[in-house]
Formats: sequence, structure tokens, C-alpha cells
Amino acid sequence: MLELVEAGGWLMLPIIACSIVALAIIVERIWSLQVRKVLPKNLLAQVWRWEKINQLNDQHLRELQSSSPLGSILAAGIINRNESRDVMKDSIEDTGRHVVHELERYLNSLGTIAAITPLLGLLGTVIGMIKVFATITTQGVGNPGALAGGISEALLTTAAGMSVAIPTLMFYRYFRGRVRMLVVRMEQEALRMVEVMHAERQHNRQGRA
Repeated sequence: MLELVEAGGWLMLPIIACSIVALAIIVERIWSLQVRKVLPKNLLAQVWRWEKINQLNDQHLRELQSSSPLGSILAAGIINRNESRDVMKDSIEDTGRHVVHELERYLNSLGTIAAITPLLGLLGTVIGMIKVFATITTQGVGNPGALAGGISEALLTTAAGMSVAIPTLMFYRYFRGRVRMLVVRMEQEALRMVEVMHAERQHNRQGRA
């Protein structure tokens, strides 16, 4: 491994650094974007149980906000449950934007790594070919060892850059799609809560009338 780094030249160092950062982001996002962490099972059912026994107090709301991204969105709507449907939806959308920002954390960095590592490899190729032509200029073509060194540096950096970029791009696309899926499911849960709460409030008003 060390021999490959030495043969590839100094541009192997930023490529390796990018691979380490990309791996750390991938592991962190795999852990953070689990469905059970973002969309806890039966969370909405728990909210209904609290609502039916009149226990949607400040303590439960704080627990809900800190429990998960879905919990913070539901809590934003519940806080405004006595307001109009539009006010509830606006508060949910405002909180949802912050939640989406958190779900997309580090994804821009991952996309940047996927974009720049092939360019670093290409730069290594250019530098390697410059060395090859410089060697030909000074020594002619009679020294195959010197020529092979420049060509090897060019090929190694290109291969290393592509080896980092391809899986990084695949995970970047995967995480973007996963975030979109999670956001859609959170929207569905939040809208269902708004509609049910609004319907119950209308029913209670008609009952009192």
C-alpha cells in the first residue's frame, strides 16, 4: 500500500484523505438515516393516546420534540392545534425545513468529494505525463525505467481518484433518495395528524352547538 502511495506521488495524499472523510460520512449517514430513528414506529399512535387522555402537556411535547425528526414535526403542529388548519400546516412546514436540513447534513460534502477526486486523479495524470515528456526531452527514449515511473504515477492517481469517486457518488445518490423518501413519509404522518385533529375540533364544536 505504501509503495502505491509513493509511486502515485503526492496527489495520492489528498485522494486518500478524501476517501477517509467520505467513509466517515457514509457510516454516519447510514446510522442517522435509519427509518427507526427518523420515523419511530407507533409514534403517531402514542400522540393519539396522549390526546385522548388529555396528557399532551409541555413535558410530553418536549419529549416528542427530542425523540426524533418526525417527533419534532408533529410537536410543531400540536403546539398550534388550537389554531386554524393553515397555521398548523405552516408551523409544520417551517419545522420540516429545519428537519430536512439536518437529514441532508454532510451530503453536500459527500457530493463534493465525488466530484473532486476524479479531478485530483486527472491532475496526477497530467503531472505524470509532464514528467514523462520532460524525461524524454532530457534523456530521450532510451531510459524505459524513467518513462515507466511517470506513466505509473499518472495511471495510479487516476485509478485511485476513480476508485474513491465511484462508490462515493453511489452513496450520495442513495442518501439523497433516502432523504426524499423519509421526507414524504413524514409529510404523510404530519398531514394525517392535522386532518384528524381538525376534524375532531370541528366535531366538538358541532357537539357544543
